[in-house]
Amino acid sequence: MKDSPNPARYDGRMPYRKCGRWGLKLPAISLGCWHNFGGDSPSPNQKKMIFAAFDAGITHFDLANNYGPPYGSAEINVGKILKELPRDEILITSKAGYDMWPGPYGEWGSRKYMLASLDQSLKRMNLDYFDIFYSHRFDPDTPLDETIGALDTSVQQGKALYTGISSYSVDSTRDAFATANQNKFAPLTIHQPNYSMLNRWIEAELLETCHELGLGVIAFCPLFQGLLTDKYLNGIPEGSRATIAHSPLRKNEVTEQNLRVIRELNEHAANRGQSLAQMALSWVLRDSRVTSALIGASTVDQIIENTQAVTQLNFSSEELKKLDRILAKANLPKSLWS
Repeated sequence: MKDSPNPARYDGRMPYRKCGRWGLKLPAISLGCWHNFGGDSPSPNQKKMIFAAFDAGITHFDLANNYGPPYGSAEINVGKILKELPRDEILITSKAGYDMWPGPYGEWGSRKYMLASLDQSLKRMNLDYFDIFYSHRFDPDTPLDETIGALDTSVQQGKALYTGISSYSVDSTRDAFATANQNKFAPLTIHQPNYSMLNRWIEAELLETCHELGLGVIAFCPLFQGLLTDKYLNGIPEGSRATIAHSPLRKNEVTEQNLRVIRELNEHAANRGQSLAQMALSWVLRDSRVTSALIGASTVDQIIENTQAVTQLNFSSEELKKLDRILAKANLPKSLWS
C-alpha cells in the first residue's frame, strides 16, 4: 500500500455537488460501506478499495451502526482505515434506526436509542464527530420532535456537523423539516432515499419536495443491488446476492422478464460507450437535484469503473424516452414504488 494519496485526486475528474442549499459539497459518487466492509478486522481489499476511492476523488464514506456483518464491524474496520486519510478532506457519515442490540431500546427513533447509538458508533470508529448523522428510518411510534431533537443534540454536543434523514416518505420529510424549524433544532441537510432506474418512487414528489426545502439528496442502491450491472446479463450466477438467503436482492426481482429489460438497457449503454453500471449511475445523476449516488463495491476495479460515470451525465430527450419505454417492461414488487 502506497504511503500517500494521489496528488491529482482533485484534478477535476470528480465533480462535487452542493448539498441542497447548504455549503457542504458531496462527490457525485460516494462510497457506501453496507456490504463487504464487515469482518473481524480490516482486510487488505477493504483498504485498497477505500484508498482507491479517495485517489479517484471520492471524499464521502457512508456507514450505519449495523453495517457488517457482524453488526458494527464495518464501522470498526472502516474507522481504522480512514485514520490513514486526512480527516478534514473526507466526510464520514453514519445512521441509527434499524435493529442494533436486543430489547426495546435497540432500534427505531427514540432519544434513548439515537444518542446511545451515536456514542457507540463514534467509539467504534474512534472519531470525535460525524460529518452527517442520520435518522435511518421514520419511526411511527415516536414523536418527530423526539427523533429530530436527538439529531439536534448530536450537533449541539459537537458529535455531528450536519443532520439527515433516510427512507422518509414525502409527508414525513415535510413534517421532519417543519419540526426542526419550529423547535429551532439544527436544520436538516440531506435525505437518503432508495433511487435507481428500477426504483423511481422519489420522482413522484420526494425529489421536488427536497429541492423546495433545500435538502440534498443522496441515492442509495443506484445499481439496484447489482442488478443494474453486467453480473446478471446471462442469468443468475452462483454466489450472487440473488442466491443468498435474506439478501436485499430477492429472487422475484431477478425474473426472466426483468433480465430481458437489463439486457436491453445494457445494449443502450453500449451504444453510449458505457457499461450498464456506468449508465445507471449517469442516469441517477442526470438530475441536478441529486447530490450524489452511493455505490457499494467488492473490488477496486468496480470503484474505478463506476467513477467513470461522471464523465457522461447527459441524456438526450430521445434517449430518456427510449429508456422509459424499456423500464416500463420491468415487473417489480409494488412496495418499491412507495
